[in-house]
Amino acid sequence: MQQPNMKMIQQMQNRMTKIQEELEETIVSGSSGGGVVTAEVNGQRSFKSIKIDPSAVDPDDVEMLEDLIAAAVQDAMEKAQALAEDKMSALTGGIKIPGLT
Repeated sequence: MQQPNMKMIQQMQNRMTKIQEELEETIVSGSSGGGVVTAEVNGQRSFKSIKIDPSAVDPDDVEMLEDLIAAAVQDAMEKAQALAEDKMSALTGGIKIPGLT
């Protein structure tokens, strides 16, 4: 097995930087309640926006809306995590390296 040299390490760092930039620019949507609540995060799991269909707003059941929002955000975060893991596995050859995702 060949030892990594400085050029290989620098190429890997450059690819990792490019992947991180792509993740930052990629918007991932998650939804709940059949799409009445949609949350958007980027590929680095930074919250961007929330959209709520007016039909989901019931002043007598705020708790339901809170649950829908939490579920939509969680769905988006899980999708963003999967996207990040997929992109990083291309870089690491499928080897999970703690701290990369």
